[in-house]
This record gives sequence, C-alpha cells and structure tokens, in this order.
Amino acid sequence: MIAQAFQNDGLLTDDQVRQTLTAGLERQFTNQRVLVLIPDHTRTIPLPFLFRELVAILHDTKQLDFMVALGTHPPLEPWHLNQLVGIEGEAAAGDEPYSTRFHNVRILNHRWDLPETLVSIGTLSQDQIQQIAGDRWHPTLGGDVDILVNRAIHDYDHILILGPTFPHEVVGFSGGAKYLFPGISGADMINVTHRLGALAGVRGTIGIKETPVRDMIHAAAEHVKTPITLISLVVVGDGLAGMFIGDHLEAWSAAADLSSQKHIVWVDKPFQKVLSKAPPMYDELWTAGKAMYKLEPALAEGGELIIYAPHLDVVSHVHGKYIYEIGYHTLPYFLNQWDKFKHIPLGVLAHSTHVRGDGRWQNDRELPRASVTLATQLPPEDCEQLALGYKNPDEISPAEWQGREDEGILYVPKAGEMLYRLRDGKGN
Repeated sequence: MIAQAFQNDGLLTDDQVRQTLTAGLERQFTNQRVLVLIPDHTRTIPLPFLFRELVAILHDTKQLDFMVALGTHPPLEPWHLNQLVGIEGEAAAGDEPYSTRFHNVRILNHRWDLPETLVSIGTLSQDQIQQIAGDRWHPTLGGDVDILVNRAIHDYDHILILGPTFPHEVVGFSGGAKYLFPGISGADMINVTHRLGALAGVRGTIGIKETPVRDMIHAAAEHVKTPITLISLVVVGDGLAGMFIGDHLEAWSAAADLSSQKHIVWVDKPFQKVLSKAPPMYDELWTAGKAMYKLEPALAEGGELIIYAPHLDVVSHVHGKYIYEIGYHTLPYFLNQWDKFKHIPLGVLAHSTHVRGDGRWQNDRELPRASVTLATQLPPEDCEQLALGYKNPDEISPAEWQGREDEGILYVPKAGEMLYRLRDGKGN
C-alpha cells in the first residue's frame, strides 16, 4: 500500500483526501502517459473534486486522460462527460470532451460495441474458468473466453483506477480490477462474468468478498501488461470514509473490508413488503435494478418488493430489445428452457435473473421466491410483457411507508448502494 486514510466514524476532510492523494501519487508518474479509469453517473463519488485534485497532482505527466469505464452502459455525450467531472462554463463551451483549463486532459468513453476499439490480450480457457467456478460451473458458461480490452491501455505507461467499492450483485464487492473487466472490456468477458454471478445468485454473492467472479476478473487482469495503480474509495453519503492507494489487489481488499462495515445494514427478521426508491442517477431499469439486488437478502419468501422510480421510463438503452423479448425471470426458468433462450447474450440473461430474484422450477412452472413490482413510468402492458407487477407511482405515498419496520414493512429512500441483509444464520 502506498497511502491510505479512513475513518471508523465520520468522513475524511478535503485536506485528508488531498494529503492522501499527494502522498500516494505525487511525482510517481513524471513524464509518463497516464490513463485514469473512472465510473459514470450511476455511481456515487465526489468525482469533480477528485478530478481537479488529480489534474493538479499529476501536472508533471506527459499525457493525462480519463476514460469512463462504461461496460455496456451507453456512451456519454461531450457535455455529459464534462458535467461528470465538473467542467463548467468556458471550459465546457466546445464540443470536445476536454478543457485547456485542465492541462489538455481528455475525457473519453469506452466503447465495448466497436470492435476496432478492442484488442485481445489473452485467453481464459474453459478448463481455467471451470476451475475458478468450482461447484457453480454450468455448461451455459461456454468455452474459452477471449480477453478483449480497450486497446487504449497500450497507449499509456500507467493505468490509474479511480472508483468506489460497494457490495455488488455480480462480483461480491465492486471496484478494483472490475474497472478493467467488465469496465473497459469486450462482450465476452462482460457476458461470462455476469453469467457466473447469476449462477451463484444475488443472495449467494452480494457482500461476499471472495467470489468466483472476482477470481475470474483478477485472472484476466494478470494479462494486462501496463502497470496498474488503484485509488479505491469507500463512499458514505456524499463523502469519503476511506481511500486506499496502491497495488490493485491490496488496495481493493482493504476497501472491501471497510465497505463491509459501512455498507451493510443488518436486520433481525425479513420484511414482507419493501418500497425501494431508485434515485434519478439510475435512468434505466438496467441500473435501477439495484433497488432489488440490495434488498433481496432481507426480503421474506412470498414478500413483495416495489421498485419505486417515478422518473424512469426506459428498461435499457442498449439491451431493451432483448429484455422485452425474454422478460424478467428466475435462473431455473432459463436453465430448464435453454434451447429457447441460448441466443440471448449471457449478460442480459443475468440481469433478468438478478432483478427477478431467486426461485424454483417445479412441474414445468416457475415459482419465484418473492414478487417484484414496478412503480415507474412504464405502462401496465410493458410490465406484463416483462413479467413484473405494475403499480401507479402517483398512488404511492412514501410517508405512509415510513417507520413501519416492526410491521414487516420497509421504505428505503435511496436504494441501490446500501445492502440489507439478515443477521448470520438467517440470511437464506
């Protein structure tokens, strides 16, 4: 570890953050070309402040660029890229995603969907994937996986990863090398990692530090020859409770340990009804599904979770066609009808099962563990096609849900980052 700072109670001050960044990064990359991987707007992080500090501290680099690790999220327009990092006014007046006021840095999109932006750096063999997956292996994971990554990594002398760590439905805890795979990778790695996570199920993955998907990501990262430094953040509210800078394995591990203390709400008994409000930063169900992922471990069997997002009117900007075709179903639904669904990208199937939650397949019928209802701008006929319930968001009064935990009713005003989980021995 090069530098770290954290608070067991409270948040780091701006000066503490600045001092930690300086201790970890100053004069480390003199006259080098540096690429900084950053999250998009669907992750909570004080990015404008951190962007300004990094540009100042890394003033002696030969080239400093930032790339949004989008995975399969849609690319951001130039104005949105500037807004993401806090470039405003004269600095953002043009159409180009950079500003001369900020050392001529560029802010770039990752494009997983353009083959010319990707390069192969190796292969994860089927045998290796099977060994990593262990008892979660399933033939639907397929054969060898080509490790495709944004070819820009070869244009730089060093990669900096800047991102938060939260409990995550696919990998256990987010952050770290996840900004490479699937952050700036091709479709194969995106699909196989999400599929393996789906085979384990959300409740068997989220908030667990060591998972097969994390092992797969780290195995792929070994093929990256460009040196990597991680700035791993633990975000609480709008501030930072921790910052860990150094080797990407060590820094991520420390951040995951702190995240497990800061981001898990332990409850004594499951809730029968949950109103889970997705914030506006989730502008499609593809990301607003986190309002389900983070609450399912605390949802009672036979209970109902309502994804409450009055602003939301899109299922997925990128994958909507596939999702409307298949709807939202449990994992056994797809595995027991594989020939019918094998043409669907694995990442889309994984997303479907994550939002729908656990369930069983019995007598050729799907038996979901709990029900999921949408209270969004999506009309009733869309919800029916998606195999989800519908509720008019205008008929919901959050105030009526507050303070009723003793009745088995929970309202979460900003869902998607805090994980709710039953205490040990009661979680599944």
